[in-house]
Amino acid sequence: MPRKFFRSFLPSHDSVRANRYIARFGPWLQHHNLWHLHRRSVAGGVAVGLFAGLVPGSNPVQFTAAAVLAIAGRVNLPIAALVTLYSNPFTIVPLYYGAFKLGQLALLQSADDLPPLAFGLEGKGFSEWIPAAFEWLASVGKPLVVGLPLLALLLALIGYFATDWTWRLYVRCAWQSRRRRRALRAGKP
Repeated sequence: MPRKFFRSFLPSHDSVRANRYIARFGPWLQHHNLWHLHRRSVAGGVAVGLFAGLVPGSNPVQFTAAAVLAIAGRVNLPIAALVTLYSNPFTIVPLYYGAFKLGQLALLQSADDLPPLAFGLEGKGFSEWIPAAFEWLASVGKPLVVGLPLLALLLALIGYFATDWTWRLYVRCAWQSRRRRRALRAGKP
């Protein structure tokens, strides 16, 4: 992968160790896999970021979840935090809808769309509208609660293996290209 390009953005191991804010956390943030770019660390960081990106909450919550999981799994921390940005205001509705459908599938429920909210309560009072809204949330909640971790795990697995495979393919192509260049320089066609 283009490690040289990304290394210009990542801190060196010595600068991480010397940073006074990171030094407070002691050895937790000083493991070399948290900051280095190699196949397993980056693939793990992508998987952690994809998983943490579906943690309900805003970006600081997702960044924190990604950091904790990256430290626990000893995978690339900046990659994990950066990948969480795939869930944003433009993608969250399709992601949650997909999680809802996956939850319905896992719970063996009917393949209907989202249950309709009781719009017949327009002229009714607040005391009649609140129970209907809670009933709707309960009917959506169970498939969503089951589907969200399933989708997060599925995305993490796909992200890990896709990154690992892409990294291996890139290295293989680079080796073959290098071998061809050396053969041309040596005069062998």
